[in-house]
Amino acid sequence: MNKVTRFSIYFFSILIFVSIGWWGSEKYFKYIDGIPVQNWSALGGKPKPLEKYTIENLSQTEVKAVAIDIENNIFKFEFDPTLEYKKQNNLKTVTGLINTPNNNTNSPIVALLRGYVDQSIYQTGVGTKRVGEYFRDNGYITLAPDFLGYGGSSIESDNIFETRFQTYTTVLTLLKSINKKNFPNWDGKNISIWAHSNGGQIALTVLEITGKNYPTVLWAPVTEGFPYSILYYTNESDDGGKFIRKELAKFESNYDSDQFSLTKHLDKINAPIQYHLGTKDDAIPLEWGERFVKRMKALDVYSSGEKSFINYNHSGADHNMIVTSSAYHNMNPLWSEVILESLNFLEKHKTN
Repeated sequence: MNKVTRFSIYFFSILIFVSIGWWGSEKYFKYIDGIPVQNWSALGGKPKPLEKYTIENLSQTEVKAVAIDIENNIFKFEFDPTLEYKKQNNLKTVTGLINTPNNNTNSPIVALLRGYVDQSIYQTGVGTKRVGEYFRDNGYITLAPDFLGYGGSSIESDNIFETRFQTYTTVLTLLKSINKKNFPNWDGKNISIWAHSNGGQIALTVLEITGKNYPTVLWAPVTEGFPYSILYYTNESDDGGKFIRKELAKFESNYDSDQFSLTKHLDKINAPIQYHLGTKDDAIPLEWGERFVKRMKALDVYSSGEKSFINYNHSGADHNMIVTSSAYHNMNPLWSEVILESLNFLEKHKTN
């Protein structure tokens, strides 16, 4: 075999391998997330798996009731946090704390939505235990979900934003599953919500999604829009918020954050609300409260008097409605006043 022939074979062999590599890379890059790129336009663009969690889309989604098991003071249910109900392996378990009155007959139910708690120190009932006992002692069944990733619940999503959005689907499923079969001693009429801190933004979003008339009490709720409500707290992260900002940049390259923001959908709320904020709250700025109150009172449902919106600014109170003052000798009379106001509000809006 002469040199010319060997060179020709060598050259064409390389050309063939390069062509195969180019063809393979083209095939690879035409498939992302399992969907051919050339079909994206026909499908409305790049796949957006989190779009099902927009407030508008969730409001159009059918939420199915599930069976709730109760053992001692722990309740548990299985559900599909995506609300797609397509695959059995999508099912996850959520646990929570239930309080029942001693004379548990025809009792109203109040869902208790806690604020942020570090997973490393969380135990079922943290953030709601004392409130739950108070409402129980005053005749209410209380349900405080742990949420995914907490207590005895299944692990949360590996996407930090889906984890957030699935707190909504958790509460939507819990509320939908309040029935006589799951809670034989429920009065069959009254469901209300008490929420604290980040639980407040969950409660408000659920009110927007459902449009339901759930009387709701908010203690120091997060009321700013998404994603600012997350970015505000990023300096508390070990990395100073770098990971969250990186993930947010990716999120906002695919989604319109306004569609997930409670401040853009306040007009969907149709429930009486009682709002409490302390003037010494180090987690919720007073200007947030001022903006929220102004926005709410401007809504037709409240400005017309059709529904009540009552707000309180408690002098000297911290994020937990406690006044730290030597004058009180480490007692907490304000908390007792605020929880009584909360109870009276729910009683006022109870259907007999």
